Amino acid sequence: MRMDRIVALMKELKLKNLALPIWFEEGALKVIDQLKLPFQEEVYTLHDVPELAKAINNMNIRGSGAIGICGVYGILLAALKSNGKKGKILEAASLLKSTRPTAVNLMKTIDEMVSVAEGSSEDILEKVEQKAVDILKRQLQFEYDLGAHGAELINDGDTIMTHCHSGALGGSGFGGRALSVIRTAFEQGKKIHVYTCETRPYLQGARITAYELKKFGIPHTLITDGMSGYFMNQGYIQKVVVGSDRVAGNGDLANKIGTYNHALAAKANGIPFYTATSSHTIDFLTKSGKDIEVEMRNGDEVVYLNGTRIAPEGTHALYPSFDITPNELITGIITEVGVIQSPYDKNLKKLANYNSVTI
Repeated sequence: MRMDRIVALMKELKLKNLALPIWFEEGALKVIDQLKLPFQEEVYTLHDVPELAKAINNMNIRGSGAIGICGVYGILLAALKSNGKKGKILEAASLLKSTRPTAVNLMKTIDEMVSVAEGSSEDILEKVEQKAVDILKRQLQFEYDLGAHGAELINDGDTIMTHCHSGALGGSGFGGRALSVIRTAFEQGKKIHVYTCETRPYLQGARITAYELKKFGIPHTLITDGMSGYFMNQGYIQKVVVGSDRVAGNGDLANKIGTYNHALAAKANGIPFYTATSSHTIDFLTKSGKDIEVEMRNGDEVVYLNGTRIAPEGTHALYPSFDITPNELITGIITEVGVIQSPYDKNLKKLANYNSVTI
C-alpha cells in the first residue's frame, strides 16, 4: 500500500517550522536520537515495532507528547508490515504499552489506533492510516492551542522556570507542552527569560530544553535542580510552567522526578505553578495521584552519567522516573481548551465532556 495520506501529511509538516521528534519516511520511521543531543543531531531509522519499543525504553525518544505519537506511528508501522493483520497489530500494541507505564498518552493513542482495526486487511490498513493522520494533526493543533491559552498567563518581562524536557522534541514539533506556552509568549513579542533546571539523571533540561530554547532564540539560564528554591526566594522567578506525563481526575500531576520539589518551593514563595498539558494526558479513569503507577527505572542510570561512573562501586541507587505533585500546589492546568483551575475534580469533568470521555 502506498500510504499516500501519511506521506502527504509528512510533506505538509516539513513545510512548517517544526522540530519533529519522529516521522514516517519510505515505509520506516525516522527518529532524532535525543541521547546524542545537543552535540550531535543524529537521525536514525527504525524498521519495525520492536526497534521502536527499544528506542522508547532506552530513552532515545522521550517526552509525553512524543511518546504518545510513537503509539500512532508504531501501530501504523505494524499494520503496514503485516499487511493489515489484526493479530500482529495487537501484539505491537502490547509491546509498546509495556515500555513506559506512566505515559498515559502512549496508552490512549494506541487504544485509539487499535479501535479502528476491524474488517478486511485492506480495510484495516486504510482505517489505520486515516486514524494516524487524524491524531497527528490533532496533537499538533493541541500544541498551538494550549500555547495560546498559556501565553495569556505570561506577562511582558516575566522570568519563567521550567523543568525537564517539555518542548518540541518531546511533543509534535511546535513546542510540546511547557515550551508551547513559552514559545508562543515569546513570538507574541513578550520579553521573557527562562530558567531551565538541568533535570537529573538524564539532564534533559540542560541537553534538550536549553538546546531548543537556543534554537527558538529565547533567552535562558541553566540551573541545577536543587537551585530552584533559592532563585524563587530571591525573586528571580515569577512563574513556573512544567509539562505533564499524566494528570489524574482530581488534578494531581505526574511529571519528571523533581517537579514536586519545585511545586513546594513555588507554594512557599507565592509563585504561580502551572502544568501545560492536553486533554489527552488527563486520565479521567485514575481518581488521584496515589493511583498512578510511577515507573521505577534501573538505579544504574543514577550511578552513571553518560557512561561514566560517578559513585563508588557498590553504591546502591534508586530512580523513580516521575513524582506526584498534589493538586493543591497547582495554580492552573493549561490545556487546548483553556486554563482549568481548582476545584479540579469538578472542573476537569467539563473537559471530559468536551472530549466525550467516559469517567
